[in-house]
Amino acid sequence: MSYVEESTVIDETIYDLINQAFENERKYKDAKYRNSIFTDFNEYFVKTDDGSYSIKSKEINHKVETLHTSTGAISESFEKFIKPLKLDYDEDIAILDICAGLGYNSSAAIDDFLKSSDRNLHIDMLEISKPTLAAGLMVPSPIESHDITKKAIEQALIDCGYASLELEETPIPENIDLKIHIDDARKVIQKLPDNTYDAIFLDPFSQNMSPELVSLEFFRQFRRVIKDNGIVATYTSSAPVRMAFIEADFYVSMGPIFGRFQGGTLASPNPENLTKSLPKNDEIKMALSDVGIPFRDPNLDLSSKEILDNRTEERHIARHNTKISSAVKTPIFLGQEMDDEPLKRRVERNLAKMNIPGVLSDEALYIVEVENDYMEEYFEDNNTRTRVLEMMKRLDEIKDKRNMPIKENGE
Repeated sequence: MSYVEESTVIDETIYDLINQAFENERKYKDAKYRNSIFTDFNEYFVKTDDGSYSIKSKEINHKVETLHTSTGAISESFEKFIKPLKLDYDEDIAILDICAGLGYNSSAAIDDFLKSSDRNLHIDMLEISKPTLAAGLMVPSPIESHDITKKAIEQALIDCGYASLELEETPIPENIDLKIHIDDARKVIQKLPDNTYDAIFLDPFSQNMSPELVSLEFFRQFRRVIKDNGIVATYTSSAPVRMAFIEADFYVSMGPIFGRFQGGTLASPNPENLTKSLPKNDEIKMALSDVGIPFRDPNLDLSSKEILDNRTEERHIARHNTKISSAVKTPIFLGQEMDDEPLKRRVERNLAKMNIPGVLSDEALYIVEVENDYMEEYFEDNNTRTRVLEMMKRLDEIKDKRNMPIKENGE
């Protein structure tokens, strides 16, 4: 299987049907093939609660999902990718949209821009799957600006020889520049200029499906291309993803909750752009346990399986050596009274392997002492990033039995 096929997440049947439709369009120069997909195969398109359409995924782990939350596909774009941004519409704006899919995130950005600015908007849309982009031409436009995105998608598909007919009629405004890159996002981003983007939208289907798009090294490219005041927005609350942002020199915070139980993640080089720290237990688990080990892709060229397998092996090696075991959520009990004796014994066995005698030991209290100053509000010198890095440093000290200031009288 090629990387393009591996990384395409839409249902295999509709994927093949779309490919066949455009092959016929190229062959017969007839619009009916493209236009019939949505009506003839409507079961692959799912109407969400706000009236906008998503599309079914292929079966992953014996489960079929949709590319967007059932609460509302276009609403999700506004809530998770537009509202958290602090864009200065008195200036020109540049956005990087990774995993552009049906084009909703970019369409939401265009909609917000046109209501707020008469400056210039540039969006680089990255999507490896031609049929997924083509599906964006077939769904009814949930907002007027989606017709602008459709025009750009259609032209990109014509330019690469996938489509042959110009059917989209909505013109692209002169102050909007949409550039669509149909390629591996890892290759594209390495060619993009430094310090360019005011915002980055990161919208892969899942970390287990596309770990290459949430790796530490990929995020280091984000850090290079984003402006110092820019913001990255993503739907995921995953510990390895958030830890990768921190290791790539970003500050991280809670993103909006919409259509899921947990909020997404916002990341920025500038802590003043962020307002809400991650929950305390999330910080502790990320900093101290193997669950926070990021996905790694050193040369930005590994397969998804290689990245997943390498992380599994790294977690195995780190457990009890450089990181506290994540079993039974061990790290969150540091400094805590425990009434459940069987659980306490399991937790303290894990801690002992890291030179931590118990949950209330001086060593335990020292490691998580920084969380005594936890505040949900984000401050430059007291936030999720500063606390996580300090706990990591203290764990290393304890692990190596060096430089630990022992408190007198248990204080």
